[in-house]
Amino acid sequence: MLSVPGLSRAQQGASPPTLRAGGLSENFEIDGVLNEPAWDAAEQSDAFTQSDPLEGASPSGRTTVRVLARPNALLIGIDCDSPASGGTVSFSVRRDAALGNEDHVRIVLGTFLDGRSGYVFAVNPSGARYDALINPGGENENADWDGIWEAASARTATGWSAELWIPMQTLSFKPGLHEWHFNVQRRIQSLLETDRWASPERQFQVTQTSRAGLLTQLPDFSQGLGLSVRPAMTTGAGTPSPSAGTQGEFQPSLDVNQRLGSGMLASLTVNTDFAETEVDTRRTNLTRFPLFFPEKRTFFLEGADIFSFGLGLGQDVIPFFSRRIGLVNGVEVPIAAGGKVTGRVGRASVGGLVTGTRAKTGVVPDSALMNVGRVKQNLWAESYVGAIVTTGDPLGRGGSWLAGADFTYATSRFRGSRNLLVGAWALATHRDGLGSDASAHGLSFDYPNDLWDVNFIYKHIGRDFDPSLGFVPRRAVNLFNMQANNRTRLTRGPLQLLTHQFQPFLATDLSGRWESYRVMFAPINWRFRSGERFEVNANPTGERLIVPFQVASGVVVPPGAYRWMRYRLEAGTAQKRRLYGQFTWWFGDFYDGKLDQFLWNSTWNPTALLTVEFTGERHLGRLAAGDFTLTLVGTRVRVNLSPDLSISSYMQYDTDSESIGTNTRLRWTFLPVADLFVVYNHNVRSLLDRWQLDSNQLAIKLQYAWRM
Repeated sequence: MLSVPGLSRAQQGASPPTLRAGGLSENFEIDGVLNEPAWDAAEQSDAFTQSDPLEGASPSGRTTVRVLARPNALLIGIDCDSPASGGTVSFSVRRDAALGNEDHVRIVLGTFLDGRSGYVFAVNPSGARYDALINPGGENENADWDGIWEAASARTATGWSAELWIPMQTLSFKPGLHEWHFNVQRRIQSLLETDRWASPERQFQVTQTSRAGLLTQLPDFSQGLGLSVRPAMTTGAGTPSPSAGTQGEFQPSLDVNQRLGSGMLASLTVNTDFAETEVDTRRTNLTRFPLFFPEKRTFFLEGADIFSFGLGLGQDVIPFFSRRIGLVNGVEVPIAAGGKVTGRVGRASVGGLVTGTRAKTGVVPDSALMNVGRVKQNLWAESYVGAIVTTGDPLGRGGSWLAGADFTYATSRFRGSRNLLVGAWALATHRDGLGSDASAHGLSFDYPNDLWDVNFIYKHIGRDFDPSLGFVPRRAVNLFNMQANNRTRLTRGPLQLLTHQFQPFLATDLSGRWESYRVMFAPINWRFRSGERFEVNANPTGERLIVPFQVASGVVVPPGAYRWMRYRLEAGTAQKRRLYGQFTWWFGDFYDGKLDQFLWNSTWNPTALLTVEFTGERHLGRLAAGDFTLTLVGTRVRVNLSPDLSISSYMQYDTDSESIGTNTRLRWTFLPVADLFVVYNHNVRSLLDRWQLDSNQLAIKLQYAWRM
């Protein structure tokens, strides 16, 4: 009953597939219909192979890709024939839809031919667009990046087709190259099937450009002057607090981007405004450490892959965390101006950032200047060595700096066709008044493959390691993470994938005494052939408290060593359905008592125009110090009128703050280079048994980019 992947062994020594780009001379209407004469003349490839569920098998539906190019743009055409069984699953219309739960095609471009970096562009049968930057190494991607490009889809007699128009001014690339790394992946959601053009072996991600094919006969690309000037105007009004009156604002801002050659980008932002950014999702925190929230602001996302540091750091150590700039304890601090240079020179990736913030009464007493520098030198086929430096402090504290170095050995050809990564890193920081134990270092071993995914990660964080522009939730510890996960696939019967997980974690103090431990053991994590899944976990856990820990309001756990066992039951319906969801129940001991946690989320797509999302958490604790109940619920309604016009309204309520917050956001991309945002935030709080206005704000932002 076990599947035997034979294709990967047969193709270990095979050359990567190639596709020649045709010439693009005529004007095209981007409508998703491949009926222009240039498409008939272009070379096409339908040499796709299944990655999942039957590695090496022929696809259930034919996929054909063609590419046309001219000096200032790339045009990609895809034909997708529907399989004989199963229909087309397509829910989303909006821009930046994740698309992972529906039919789509995903294009990967490695524009530096370095096997480490690249771009992702995706489109579904309804025309929804998605784009991302590939993170170093290609194991994952940064979906918060947004580029200027166009796409359209059309339903055909045999399935669906799509056209993607990508201007060269959207991309950074190595000049003089006439071939790029290139890959295409198609998802047929009704069959839970993934088909890929190059390297269809399951242990490789489509974003690993070192395993991509080649797009050849590209022209000498040109970006013109390479200049983009984007002024914006924000106006609005609101009530910042219950006791304040209505306050209005009128704020111009400016973003300028200049290509310094095709591989480098210089950016300038003045009077920076992020009114269009979505609010953070509220989360319940029952740990002793702060939560991590990702960066969402456009200026800081460009080139984020270059500033990333180290292997295996996760959220335990982030030497440069851009949310430290312009945000202090969740409160916005005005950014007066910022400049950034990112890109690649030869075999090196470089990034530099300078930002200045203004004072804000009650938050930051003075203005501050902050700087970041990053360089990574490519080694061999997929490895690199790098360094990072930061200076400055958001609160204006003196003498602040951080310096560090990292090395990662990476290969996707270990023992012929396996992924292997080994990394080491070290950091030191300083600030006036900071202690002398202000360094951190670590080692990582990672074997991320399909059948076995094994890693070991060690991190040492000094007692005084507190970088001003970094994120370090826990100090004065040694952290040990390990995992050994196995995936077993079945070719017959109702079960399709059996995942067995063993993930121990240990934190010790600097003298070697344990502070925390947790073992995540999942003997049952089953995915059915229909797409439904079921999981059972057992988790031995321990915490040693040196000081009292307030779990919830009025409930304080005294110091001491605590050991307990927790269990998890989780079930989820197939994401190919119009209504799908997941329910999780955590239960068992917790410190000196009991804790039940109920988590649920679901999504309903009655039509492509409407999406409704539900999320919720309820935590019921019964400890010696007292009982507590914490509830957090959220509902998001999306009205997707087209890929370029959408309205989203998100409401959140939690019993901890006893407040309801709504964030309503309209985005209209009325031209590929122009956007209108209308954002309204409204917050009410329960005070004296009455719901009263806490704050509200209406912001209207119009931006337009001139590209030359």
